Amino acid sequence: MTAAHTPVRSAWMGWVGLLARLVLGGVLLVAGALKVGAIGESILAVRAYRLLPYELTTVVGTVLPFAEVLLGLLLITGTFTRISGVLGALLMVAFIIGIGSAWARGLTLDCGCFGGGGEISAEEAFAAYPWEIARDVGLAACGAWLALWPRTPFSLDNWIFGAPGATPADTADADTEPLTTGN
Repeated sequence: MTAAHTPVRSAWMGWVGLLARLVLGGVLLVAGALKVGAIGESILAVRAYRLLPYELTTVVGTVLPFAEVLLGLLLITGTFTRISGVLGALLMVAFIIGIGSAWARGLTLDCGCFGGGGEISAEEAFAAYPWEIARDVGLAACGAWLALWPRTPFSLDNWIFGAPGATPADTADADTEPLTTGN
């Protein structure tokens, strides 16, 4: 192996990845779990953005909470971490676009991120939008990190796909590897 093809190996990168997994996964799990019991509110929150055709809002509002829970569980357990990181980042980008669009169009709504949703006062909405976007940018960065460096401590991926005989506890010192496109 040449120096240009040697994987980046640094223990701190694995620990940053673990933190990214737990933060993004935890937020998605909580957000989805809070909406699963209130699918009607989830549908109304999706409709409030006025971005999708009315018929599609029912599908998105119904599926989104379950997808968030599933994605959160995959991230927390470190299962299919690269794919889960990409999907988590893309979901955050979609939320950023939705909130930014609502803000740009002067809509005054609660994002519905953790349940609820709907119209709120202009003062509340315009004060919340920058913070909601900043939060989602940070969460998207967690997903991007995991897409590039998915090997993290205590990941089921390392046990399932890693070295023969490895256990989840063995993954605490897992090497981290960047996304590579060449030989």
